[in-house]
Amino acid sequence: MTDIDTSMPARPVLTAKDFVSDQEPKWCPGCGDYGVLQQLRNVMPDLGMRQEDIVFLSGIGCSSRLPYYMATYGVHGIHGRALPMASGLKTARPELSVWVATGDGDALSIGGNHFIHTLRRNLDLNVVLFNNEIYGLTKGQYSPTTKAGLKTVTSPSGVIDHPFNTAALTLGAGGTFFARAMDRDGKFLRNVLLRAAQHKGTSLVEVYQHCPIFNNSAFQAFSGQENKDETTLYVEHGVPLVFGKFRQKGIRLDGSTPVVVDLSKGDISESDLWIHDEHDSFKANLLARFFDDPLLVKDFLPRPFGIFYVEDRMPYEEALAAQIAQAQEQGEGTLEELLVGDNSYVIK
Repeated sequence: MTDIDTSMPARPVLTAKDFVSDQEPKWCPGCGDYGVLQQLRNVMPDLGMRQEDIVFLSGIGCSSRLPYYMATYGVHGIHGRALPMASGLKTARPELSVWVATGDGDALSIGGNHFIHTLRRNLDLNVVLFNNEIYGLTKGQYSPTTKAGLKTVTSPSGVIDHPFNTAALTLGAGGTFFARAMDRDGKFLRNVLLRAAQHKGTSLVEVYQHCPIFNNSAFQAFSGQENKDETTLYVEHGVPLVFGKFRQKGIRLDGSTPVVVDLSKGDISESDLWIHDEHDSFKANLLARFFDDPLLVKDFLPRPFGIFYVEDRMPYEEALAAQIAQAQEQGEGTLEELLVGDNSYVIK
């Protein structure tokens, strides 16, 4: 009698091309969404998961078309409701890798309440927030992150609202992972997305995403080759905060106040600078406040990019499963047993 081989077949090695769907992306030429989409495809093979075990969910907006363009499962939901849908899915199917593609309007305006409560609950979700500081899909209304003074179709005299600071909002809501990247910085963005995927809990990656039609200059101060080195700060765990074209500037703490210092004078070295610690919540909150507009503030602090903060905290779905298991051990049974059992309530 011939023995039957019952071993599992080797899992095929996937590449970024395996995550390209049969749908052609429909974004404007030059839109930053193309770059983010490509890096998400590049990261997927590194997860070591089957395509059918990965799900992308979205609400409404230009970025929310993304589930169509990934060869995974996907849900295109309603405006501002991607996070509660993702929360329900992760709770019911915790073995899945669940991703949310959302925009600054979708997440921080109509979805704002869901946003803060998802962060505090800390489900194991990967949230990619495409921030172009405008409503692009509906033709250029100002959003919760639009800079003050910008003239749009809904603010013809200039925006007077104070914009949301996504980093400060995330940390204030109890987020356990926050990072920021730029759509045009492909390799850096890919590394950040991979770290986000490896985090157990809600990871929030804010991507500065160019909208060439309605808000083309939103991030010119941080992406233009003529000034990028002087306006951006790339943070890395265990590395001092240094920036500048010739790495001649650094950030030092004067008590709890961050100040820019000149390293070229020789009286201050890199060992005297603020060393980034991605597990330090106090310093992460200071980094989040590096939010000056370099076009308006003379002695501004550079805009940080990279992983600000990582906290190890039990994800919501694991705590929920443990609570259910404990209740079952105590003899409370299951919902199914209750429905088919002899117990009943008497209402007088």
